[in-house]
Amino acid sequence: MDTLTQRAAVPASWRSTKTYGHEEGLSCCFRQWRATHSHCQLLHGYALSFRLTFASSELDERHWCFDFGGLKPIKAWLHEMFDHTLLVAADDPSLPEFQGLAASGLAELRVLPAVGCEATARYAFDYIARYVDMSTGGRVWLEEVEVREHSGNSAMYTPNGQSRGISASS
Repeated sequence: MDTLTQRAAVPASWRSTKTYGHEEGLSCCFRQWRATHSHCQLLHGYALSFRLTFASSELDERHWCFDFGGLKPIKAWLHEMFDHTLLVAADDPSLPEFQGLAASGLAELRVLPAVGCEATARYAFDYIARYVDMSTGGRVWLEEVEVREHSGNSAMYTPNGQSRGISASS
């Protein structure tokens, strides 16, 4: 069991959230090439929103769960990854065409292991969880990431179903 998983198994007494809303301007384009039954296989985009849930069993000396001022590198990373970018899955059969667009200066291409709201939540979680662990010395852990495409669609990622009383065996 890795350190992040062990910490997530510790009961949290405190939780706090940080939201980068749709107004943040994380306008991102992607496609789900495997969705051959729907228009989601086509290029489309959203102003993504990210909601981060932090947890800790103890507060710091300021009586905070997490110091939101320490998230500047995360905000910068979110903009680098999702602000006016094109997300394409590494196994997309049209990847060479998208790479050509990037080479021509027509797209800021980001090649990810997978695309979609759920995959984006997992990708963001994995990056942000490492940062939170490192920056707090393990006192705080990232419990969940929610990604919203718009007010009607969102996906959440929580490792091993640790959040909201869900167990991995449920």
